[in-house]
Amino acid sequence: MTDAIREFGTPREDEERRDGGCAVVYDPTAKQYAVGRRGDGLLIFFSGGVEAGEDIIDGILREVREESGLHDFAHVEQIAEAMTHYRNEAKGVNRVAHATCLLAILASRGTLPTKLEAHEDFALEWASPEEIRANWAEHNGAHDLDHWLYFLERGVARLGELGYA
Repeated sequence: MTDAIREFGTPREDEERRDGGCAVVYDPTAKQYAVGRRGDGLLIFFSGGVEAGEDIIDGILREVREESGLHDFAHVEQIAEAMTHYRNEAKGVNRVAHATCLLAILASRGTLPTKLEAHEDFALEWASPEEIRANWAEHNGAHDLDHWLYFLERGVARLGELGYA
């Protein structure tokens, strides 16, 4: 990675540090992106914290498998990093994180059973970048999703470079 790490969001009091990441998961057959839809309608990338000593790529892919069931990846690469400040509404905490983003291109849409935590209220859906951007525009008043917009744009651009556009 040659880019400087960008910073997103507004620092808040009492932030807890929790590093981790997310994945832009792409189905090249359907030309759609895997997202979760929360109960409040917000689309999310499958993401989460990485455990101490856990490899960042392995940790992010574990989160994707646990939250979506998707597991059959033809290609995985790191595409971006960011420092982000956000409110984790599900846990009721302010967070700051060094977030790593992967591009994960599926070989198939086969899924395993999910392993959602008690606070995770979402289900796997498929969307275009336009649908994701429109959804986030409705839910991004506090700019807590700015890093995901950045990651989405990096993912779409990289897919173009790889010949998927």
